[in-house]
Amino acid sequence: MQGNTTLAATCAPWAPENCNVSFEESRVVLVVVYSTVCTLGLPANCLTAWLTLLQALQGNVLAVYLFCLALCELLYVGTLPLWVVYVQNQHCWTLGLWACKVTAYIFFCNIYVSILFLCCISCDRFVAVVYALESRGRRRQKTAVAISAFIFVLVGLVHYPVFDMEHKQTCFETLHMDSRVAGFHYARFVVGFAVPLSVIAFTNHRILRSIRQSQGLTAAQKARVKRSAVAVVLIFLLCFAPYHLVLLVKAAAFSYYRGDPSAVCAFEARVYTLSMVFLCLSTVNSVADPIIYVLATDHSRQEVSRIHKGWKQWSLKTDVTKLTCSKDSGDTGSPTALINHYAFSGPVHPPGSPCPPRRLGEESC
Repeated sequence: MQGNTTLAATCAPWAPENCNVSFEESRVVLVVVYSTVCTLGLPANCLTAWLTLLQALQGNVLAVYLFCLALCELLYVGTLPLWVVYVQNQHCWTLGLWACKVTAYIFFCNIYVSILFLCCISCDRFVAVVYALESRGRRRQKTAVAISAFIFVLVGLVHYPVFDMEHKQTCFETLHMDSRVAGFHYARFVVGFAVPLSVIAFTNHRILRSIRQSQGLTAAQKARVKRSAVAVVLIFLLCFAPYHLVLLVKAAAFSYYRGDPSAVCAFEARVYTLSMVFLCLSTVNSVADPIIYVLATDHSRQEVSRIHKGWKQWSLKTDVTKLTCSKDSGDTGSPTALINHYAFSGPVHPPGSPCPPRRLGEESC
């Protein structure tokens, strides 16, 4: 508790360590975007995780990657309220050092886990579409599970040094850049963005070319595959390209100014608001990823419609039962009324619940 008090007391939005940037310029945008993404991303990724889990249990290979992607997004969305508090406090972290480290660790891991799973989705679609005959029986779910586990472990280990870093005021906003941070920015751009971009661009280009030449696919199937491929590319470019370009520009500026503190700080102050806007775009990925599920799977919209219809029917049954009970409440002294009500009212079950054994004449679940 004393650490939190000390940290709060030393926070100064215009401190030299923060390169005298104006946090207020981006505050409203960050709060609005983080709050919106949290509000929309939580139910969207919960639904996606549930539906893809059902498909994965039925042996669907692509559903494994989509399920892991949804879990990753859910974990990150859960930390967004902490970032909202942080931004509202003028980028002063008052929740403790370890809370900052864990939250930042989830943030960094989420970006690159999401990128790698977008690569997996593209590669899986590439094999299934371009090599449709050759891949039959070779696309195994066990392989998808192993690859997913490897991605989580790899990204987790790469970003583990986050727990060794110390931050006194801001939470992992390295506004005063050094050579170590600049090198990390270069590595993130090349390994975390440029290489995955090449993979996603190549695989989806081949997918689009293959479906144009295919004679065995219907027009509807071609349209669905095309929408899925275009969605993956657009989500990747819109959500991750601006953020990584800013990282590259910042690292290049550090190299250009040869690490001169005053020149680097002045540059950081000029591009800070723009970099925050681009950071918001990477956060929007948590809302955009469920779109891939809708476009990439055959029965996604039907599943969502079926669940919505089931809940409406369950709600209607519940309302009818309550209305019947209210009508009969005035006749509680009448044995005939009680017998009639309990003899002919069927059980009410929420959608998806198992049906109990029923007797002849009972209502179907």
